[in-house]
Formats: sequence, structure tokens, C-alpha cells
Amino acid sequence: MKLVLIGAPGAGKGTQARKLLQKYSLAYIATGDMLREEVAQKTDLGRQVEEIMHAGGLVSDHLIIQIVDHRIQKDDCKEGFILDGFPRTVVQAQELDKLVGTLDAAIYLQVEDAVLLERLCGRQTCSHCGATYHQITLPSKVSGICDECGHALMQRKDDTMEAGAVRLATFHSQSAPLEDYYREKNHLVTVNGLQDADAVFQDICQGIERL
Repeated sequence: MKLVLIGAPGAGKGTQARKLLQKYSLAYIATGDMLREEVAQKTDLGRQVEEIMHAGGLVSDHLIIQIVDHRIQKDDCKEGFILDGFPRTVVQAQELDKLVGTLDAAIYLQVEDAVLLERLCGRQTCSHCGATYHQITLPSKVSGICDECGHALMQRKDDTMEAGAVRLATFHSQSAPLEDYYREKNHLVTVNGLQDADAVFQDICQGIERL
């Protein structure tokens, strides 16, 4: 099964990805993880990425697509995968289709901007395993400590109202044509992300089964 998760920062993609991984036994591939892995392994692609990032530039579509191609060739992707953070544009979506053929679903978690900003400003992430929490809606059992692995929780520097508004504007400018692209291909599953996590997951599974 080949899935793509689409959603603004704070929409709950990480939470739903973990649930989908348990149900379908898929590989989880996030753009940031891919970039860090290539850099850590000192591959040719990783060295290019590191140079660009050190210079403060943005990784090009061409390079990102190469990295995705390299990642999905690995053994853990043989049974399928979930892509989070890629594709971000129609060009990237078209190139992904060339690499993997037909997707099973592109899942769009739809959440109002006001709610997203509230989520972002209280969001905490585990520094070790990546589990996500929220200081108000989903706090850890022990303040500042991950329930899963016991490591410290951190808050991203860009999880502020001002930075969040910019990130949301960028997301919407990119996501609207991406939604249309997958809708025209009958691959889009739109889910109300304002529900509790279990209800969102149930709707995702039902949407995948309907396609």
C-alpha cells in the first residue's frame, strides 16, 4: 500500500501515521527524516543536501525526488510506505507517480487555521523518538518527559503565532493545487481533522477502503 499524508503543520499527520503503520505494517517516510538520513550516511546526495542547507538554500525538486527514489528502493518499503511532507507541489506529485505508479490514497487532514495555530503553539515533540504531545489537549503523563521513551520533550522555535501563520500561508498556497491533482485522479481522501484521533483514524481507513 502506498499512501501520502497531506496536512498543514499541526493537523495531526504524525499521530495518524503511527496508527496507520500499526494497521498496515508500512514504512514511514518523512521529508526531514530522508534528508537527515542521507546527510548522516554521507551519500553523494547527502553531501549535496548538506552544502545547500549550510548555505541557507532550499533543496530543489530535482534533488528531493532523487532522495525519495533512493529511499523507496530500500527493503522496508517493499510492502508499501507512508509519505509525510512529500509531495508538496504538483510537480513533485507528478514525479512521484513516475516513480511508484498509482497511489492507494492521498489523505488530506483538514483543520481550520485558528485551531492549527492553537495546536502549534502548545505542541511538544520528543527529542528522541519524535512522539508528539500538546500542553493542553494531549499532555505527557510527566511534564516535559515523553511517555514512550522517557526522553525530554521540546518545542520547535517556529511553533509561535507569527511563524505559524507564515507556515500555514505557505502550506495553503502549495496544497490547493495538490488537492485538485489527487481529486482529479480519484485518490483524495479528505478527513475532518477536528475530531478526536481515533475518529480521524476510522474515517481515514474507511476512505481508503472506498477508493
